[in-house]
Amino acid sequence: MSTWRSLIWIAISCVPSLTAAEYDLVLRGGRVLDGTGKPAFVSDVAVRDGRIVAVGNIVGAADSEIDVRGLVVSPGFIDVHTHAEDVFELPLAENFARMGVTTLVLGNCGSSRLDLGKYYADLVRTNISVNVASLIGHGTVRRQVMGGSFMRPPTETELEKMKGLIDRAMKDGALGMSTGLIYLPGTFAKTDELIDLAKVVGKYGGIYASHIRNESDKNIEALEEAVNIGRQAKVPVQISHIKLAGRAHWNRASGVLAFLDKARADGIRVTHDQYLYTASSTGLAQLVPDEARAGGVDEFKKALMDPVKKLAIVTEMKSRLKKHGNDDFSYAVIALWAVDPKLSGLNVAEAAKRRRGSASLNDQIELILEITASGGATAVFHGMNEEDLRVFLKHPQTMIASDSGVRKFGEGIPHPRGYGNNARLLGRYVADLKLLPIEEAIRKMSSLPAQTFQLKDRGQIKEGFAADLIVFDLEKVRDNATYEKPHAYATGFRHVFVNGVAVVRSDLHTKARPGNILRLERASP
Repeated sequence: MSTWRSLIWIAISCVPSLTAAEYDLVLRGGRVLDGTGKPAFVSDVAVRDGRIVAVGNIVGAADSEIDVRGLVVSPGFIDVHTHAEDVFELPLAENFARMGVTTLVLGNCGSSRLDLGKYYADLVRTNISVNVASLIGHGTVRRQVMGGSFMRPPTETELEKMKGLIDRAMKDGALGMSTGLIYLPGTFAKTDELIDLAKVVGKYGGIYASHIRNESDKNIEALEEAVNIGRQAKVPVQISHIKLAGRAHWNRASGVLAFLDKARADGIRVTHDQYLYTASSTGLAQLVPDEARAGGVDEFKKALMDPVKKLAIVTEMKSRLKKHGNDDFSYAVIALWAVDPKLSGLNVAEAAKRRRGSASLNDQIELILEITASGGATAVFHGMNEEDLRVFLKHPQTMIASDSGVRKFGEGIPHPRGYGNNARLLGRYVADLKLLPIEEAIRKMSSLPAQTFQLKDRGQIKEGFAADLIVFDLEKVRDNATYEKPHAYATGFRHVFVNGVAVVRSDLHTKARPGNILRLERASP
């Protein structure tokens, strides 16, 4: 070969191939549900650098091409109500990823990390499998500023300090503020305090998300408070895990929704989320009056040693039990008590029989008091009915959220929602019961939460949006977790991508950690 021909050959060989892959990933021929509620359409979806770059008939080549004909392609699910701060210790978030959840909203029910900036930095160093955003918890802020003095309003100085902490969190990218008004210390906060703090959130365009003060006999009054806070602070309102708890309060879901629809008609932006089970889950200590627990565990133990104070506690517990239409505490099932793990999975009556030798109501109460004095236990409470659940579910402003943390597989007998909530919507309420069309179900888990919590470029299959995508077979999607055997991953999810990277393939986690921190793009205060 002549010298000049050799030089030309070398020059050409150094030019990138004209046939190099144009995309990182192409999903070919799937039934695309774009997240907006529009009808499905058959299309290819192309991804490059973690973004959706084309939707349609794509002719370019990709490094990875997957034939998804006959399968559904949708945006990844956004769980707007989690308690997944433990994602730092369990960064794969496997129970979420394997039911199609690609984004978690933390900091609900008034409890969050106080320094979100530091927490986010720690998560970035750890690397996580799914995206994370957070609210700032009112209860966390109140506890930090007011210490153990909960049963009073904050002083002017304390209120200003609380405002400062919330302001800092909003600057760090918090989506808004959450309250837990049945939990200490939030239960002692008055409405004016919450309005003042929500106004700080409003300066940044954030949201007020509330576990309202009452979810049973005074439900409407509690909703009125939340709506009033939104009105006065000029912020959107999110009602956490909408429900009617207690047999005596069932079959009023239509009235609850009518109240909220009226608020919306009056100009208040109100949405709500829901888990798809008729049992809730929280600490067993919620069965004990707030005032008895306000001073902490040591003060509670002292109260139990005082016959007069203990009698008042027991009397109030019995009164509340009767008011909610229950004869005993058998509706409450112990999920995990570190002192006696053998009680996990037993209801309170069964547990009292095992530990105290009697299932009488008095012995049930004694067990609850013992558990609370030892630091508490988690529990599952069977207190709702299916008809109310379905009425709430069909409302267009209801999102789907698990109210769960990241699960450590095999530990305790937790609520099954942490493994199955999103899959349950698709498998039970869409495929089996036909309660919702699939387009609407996907919207409730994608674009509606993205728009409500202002998660930019998430929740839709659209050019320019983040490539949080899932591929599933509707006929095979199932929530396999039960109350008796909750540690069972959902199935039917062929692929789950977070920012364009596969975290699930054929119902198995890939161990990849491509998750990002999602912050509210704040307005200038």
